[in-house]
Amino acid sequence: MKVFTGADELRAAAGEQLGASSRMTIDQQRVNAFADATEDHQWIHLDPQRAAAGPFGTTIAHGFLTLSLLPHLIDQIYRVEGATMVINYGLNKVRFPAPVRVGSTVWVEVALAEATEVTGGLQLVLHATLRIEGDTKPGCVADYVTRVYF
Repeated sequence: MKVFTGADELRAAAGEQLGASSRMTIDQQRVNAFADATEDHQWIHLDPQRAAAGPFGTTIAHGFLTLSLLPHLIDQIYRVEGATMVINYGLNKVRFPAPVRVGSTVWVEVALAEATEVTGGLQLVLHATLRIEGDTKPGCVADYVTRVYF
């Protein structure tokens, strides 16, 4: 885990790769729970028999499920000592280049694209790439925006 001790170190790291998270497997139970939470019950996510005959050969995770895992996975990559608060400020560009099949193992790689001043702290733009084991295309690519206050 990369540890930053203040705003100066964050600003200096702009443009650098921060690292990769641990790996996790996307199981059907997680996909089902996400479907229930979001009311998105499309068969491609929930019906393994029908999905087996579909375009991906199995059920797939919702794109927004993969996106929602970013905060958890990014928290494994870096932390900021001395921060009084870190908030999710939003997202810039988000894409889902490849489906994340149920049973896939995924992880996130993060680069610190920008670190700019805001009142009381810094706004960070993290370029996050959710990788899928055995696939050349990522499952999600997003510019994830956080604010760190000191």
